[in-house]
Amino acid sequence: MPPSPETLRIIHVLRAPLGGLFRHVLDVAEGQSARGHRVGIIADSTTGGELGQTLLERIAPVLALGVTRIPMPRQVGIGDLISVRRVAALLRVQPLDVVHGHGSKGGAYGRLAAPRSAVTVYTPHGGSLHFRRASPAGLIYDTIEWGLARRTDLFLFESEYARSVFCSRIDPGRALIRVARNGLTASDFAPATARPDATDLLFIGELRAIKGVDWLLDTLADLREAGLPLTATIVGDGPDREVLKSRTMQLGLDTAVRFLPPRPAREAFGLGRIAVVPSRAESLPYIVLEFAAAGLPMIVTDVGGIPEIFGPQADRLVKSGDRAALGRAIASAINDPQTMSAAAAVLRERVRTEFSAGRMVELGLAGYREARAVKHSAPVA
Repeated sequence: MPPSPETLRIIHVLRAPLGGLFRHVLDVAEGQSARGHRVGIIADSTTGGELGQTLLERIAPVLALGVTRIPMPRQVGIGDLISVRRVAALLRVQPLDVVHGHGSKGGAYGRLAAPRSAVTVYTPHGGSLHFRRASPAGLIYDTIEWGLARRTDLFLFESEYARSVFCSRIDPGRALIRVARNGLTASDFAPATARPDATDLLFIGELRAIKGVDWLLDTLADLREAGLPLTATIVGDGPDREVLKSRTMQLGLDTAVRFLPPRPAREAFGLGRIAVVPSRAESLPYIVLEFAAAGLPMIVTDVGGIPEIFGPQADRLVKSGDRAALGRAIASAINDPQTMSAAAAVLRERVRTEFSAGRMVELGLAGYREARAVKHSAPVA
């Protein structure tokens, strides 16, 4: 059956099929497909591991435009020219209405390779915003973002924080600016149950400096010296995995901390009794939403859009980089589990009310249609 005039042909472009950005793309693509749109995904073929491949294979049957994987280098370089050409060739195979790039790399590829007739959409997901503006990397990324802004029809941010920071650094030109906050589905709200072998603390995420796992390890060593020998499970992978394991040994925590490979967040929730998110920077992290929906007590830093999630409970957040404050928060959580459980129950209901995947998908589609109307000078339906 040919698509109706209301049906959109949408391609999502991203680099690494892992983490919160990947979860966002999967949920948005599935929601768009369920609403009758023809959707496809283009992603990196060198990252994501078995879990990323499994999740892409799982969603592929519902995507009319399929899943395609090509090599996409992490660092900016000559390899990007080859990858952009490959993406452009893929986007020319059939007419498209929307090319939506996610993250700094996916956003660049999508906008550089999109056919002129397609609406170009960009969601940073933190990405280049995590670099300090005055740093060499920040200057490079901001320069690239300034140039690409002129090739963008719609900036679709996943948090008010991301919108505010991006627009303070980059002139969006004539592009539309909209926000569709990350959201969860009903299945995310099944309560988590601690396993018999659960540790005191649980971290889930990519193992790189920005996630603050080194800070967590140092704090655990401090607490052990103070007479509170806690245990922790760290689930994930990343460029700093071996460095962090070595640091664990140096701190004498090798019997107290276990490192486990990536797995779906829901499967990992039972591995710890209190979740810790010690990030140095974030946008609107899915893992915090998922912890909240599962009812897991949390200790979280006050970075990025996390205060948007906590709302009236934002004063519970820990100042990023304050090791003593993190230690006090962990000790308090261990010593007063009833208060932590009560706060978790309140946050769970806030997330259920305020962060819906259905709303996320609908707001995104509304942004697409508005951008198409502007691009083609047609009235908004």
